[in-house]
Amino acid sequence: MTYIGGLRMERRTFLRGMGASVALPFLDAMVPAGRMSSALPAEPARLVAIELVHGAAGCSEWGATQNLWNPADVGRDFDLTPSALAPLDPWRRYLTIVSNTDVRMAEAFEAHEIGGDHFRSSAVFLTQSHPKQTRGSDVYAGTSFDQIYAARFGQDTPIPSMQLCIEPVDQSGGCAYGYSCVYTDTISWVSPTEPLPMIRDPRTVFNMLFGSGSDAQDRARRRRANASILDWITGEIDHLKRELGPNDTMRLERYLDNVREIERRIQAVEARNLTGEERELPGAPAGVPDSFEEHMRLMFDLQALAFASNMTRVFSFKTGRDASGRVYPESGTDRPFHPASHHGGREEAILDFQSINRYHVSMLPYFLQRLHELDEGDSTLLDSTMILFGSPMADGNLHNHRRCPFVIMGGAGGKLGGNVHLKAPDGTPMANVMLSLLHELGLDDIDSFGDSSGVFPLGVPHASSPAQ
Repeated sequence: MTYIGGLRMERRTFLRGMGASVALPFLDAMVPAGRMSSALPAEPARLVAIELVHGAAGCSEWGATQNLWNPADVGRDFDLTPSALAPLDPWRRYLTIVSNTDVRMAEAFEAHEIGGDHFRSSAVFLTQSHPKQTRGSDVYAGTSFDQIYAARFGQDTPIPSMQLCIEPVDQSGGCAYGYSCVYTDTISWVSPTEPLPMIRDPRTVFNMLFGSGSDAQDRARRRRANASILDWITGEIDHLKRELGPNDTMRLERYLDNVREIERRIQAVEARNLTGEERELPGAPAGVPDSFEEHMRLMFDLQALAFASNMTRVFSFKTGRDASGRVYPESGTDRPFHPASHHGGREEAILDFQSINRYHVSMLPYFLQRLHELDEGDSTLLDSTMILFGSPMADGNLHNHRRCPFVIMGGAGGKLGGNVHLKAPDGTPMANVMLSLLHELGLDDIDSFGDSSGVFPLGVPHASSPAQ
């Protein structure tokens, strides 16, 4: 470690100027003199919870026989080739697959709830609790996984948690089958009666992270000038660089380059969407790309920057809506998402939906790579992050919730070994796995979660094969 003698920075240090507030990444200068970064108290793990809506082709009866989601073999010697998870194979060191778990709280409990799976499922994913059927404001579900963690380990960061989404979540009033739209609009609940809004616009996320502009007029003026928030703190940056050693200077420059590049990309999206030309996503905010992949990557980049600067430790991320009619041409099929999910059990149609599933999974390696590139002394952000990725639905064609797709990625601060497929006994609630994950994250005083019936054993030896 090398830095100019005498400089000692706090882990959470900001550069401020003209309404901008840029938190710094981890630097060697933040380590007390005479100590190695490995000797510092461990930071709590970062957490990302990502919902894959409406199940997977591999959870249909025929798709399961073809291993279209879960690999055939349990343990470490599994083959992902036929699976929608195949894009994650280079990252199997950081991959834990848990198959054969149920999300029964998303099922209809009474006759009048039948048919409401679309408007109930998302609220169940992270709460594992059965939502109250209501069109009014008296909504009730459960406190979500991400918010339980944020309440314990997110309160000492500037933003305790952030909730992001890709598709619009601004419906109001009641949806179908007697359910409030809020149940399908969010996956995060700070309490059983308090759902949290989700952010679709990358510009809004960027402004929250970097305080770019003291008011709306200030931000609009800067955008018209095509200026960067970093232009407002040039003096602060130059002064800091004179105090840092070469390693920290390189790390700081790489971080600031990332900030500037993400801001540039958001500006380019806004400029393109404000030309007046017809958009693929009519009515979407100017900062929202029409391209699904571009939108996903921007959201992933913003999450990585937020973790690097320690602005927050907790994200939830809703990537779609159950009944979405969006088409994903890059997936290899032109069938809209929701019609594709209702494949009728036909093998060719199941493979169409499989193409969409695999395309969605193919977005994840970009995020894993971004986290892997960001170091924090003796480890990377990927090593210190737990990423949940799954669905409260199994077979979207039948609207069932048995044997749902669920994987965990990242090292979680050494708590997860990865490179393993674990198959649960029949009838195991997904809530059992989530309860065990809460324990691994440091909340071992929590005795139950949702409809858990116990814990799920995750204690497997750590993988040794490196990511490609």
